Amino acid sequence: MKKLIAGNWKMNTQAQGAAALTMDILKGLDADLPLARAVEFAIFPPCIHLPPINAMLKGAEIKPALGAQDCSPHANEGAYTGQISASMLAGYGCTHVILGHSERRHGLGETSETIRAKAQAAQAAGLVAIVCVGETQAEREAGRQDEVVAAQLEKSLPPEAGALNTVIAYEPVWAIGTGKTATTADVAAIHAMIRKWLSGRVKSPESLRILYGGSMKPDNAGALLSAPNVDGGLIGGASLKAEEFLAIGRAVLQDRAA
Repeated sequence: MKKLIAGNWKMNTQAQGAAALTMDILKGLDADLPLARAVEFAIFPPCIHLPPINAMLKGAEIKPALGAQDCSPHANEGAYTGQISASMLAGYGCTHVILGHSERRHGLGETSETIRAKAQAAQAAGLVAIVCVGETQAEREAGRQDEVVAAQLEKSLPPEAGALNTVIAYEPVWAIGTGKTATTADVAAIHAMIRKWLSGRVKSPESLRILYGGSMKPDNAGALLSAPNVDGGLIGGASLKAEEFLAIGRAVLQDRAA
């Protein structure tokens, strides 16, 4: 199973910058075929940039997957002002969608039940749902991280979840955009807990990817990505510079060569 390096651009880039970043990523992959063959990349631009970026990717032989940062829980078109359905995203070339990011759970008050509905809508449209889970600093200090993450998984994952339509992203809230990073041992421990929790609950649990997200950068990616049950990274700030984004993927190659 290839590692997945997913770049969440969040609310960043204007039209020209989004096109330039995409082109830099395409050029970087084209210039490094071993990297492009060994690691799977995906980019998640702001929704407004999806149509032009999709057009750019169509003309590229070697390219990242395209994804969205959110979708509506409503599977069908209708009177849902401001919302975008998973099927609309699929129509613009998206294959993945990020759901339940901590900035939506804690900043916008999204519940796990809402995230489950979105995941069901995404999977019905043929998208892979990247479902985010993670504890706050207070919950970790209280030793409740396993309990919190397990509860989020229980309520967020649809019954149809499996390795083909779902990815889990563990992102401790206290490490998102703060520069703080969980230790490799902490990441390995909670990823092992997630893998154990998935067993018997989803299809092909051993093949379901579990990503780490939380201030992953080129200088710490090697250690984090080499930890057991870490199948890639959900990258924030470092995904806004093509060289840093691709360098995180190169950490996978360096680990294999070691």
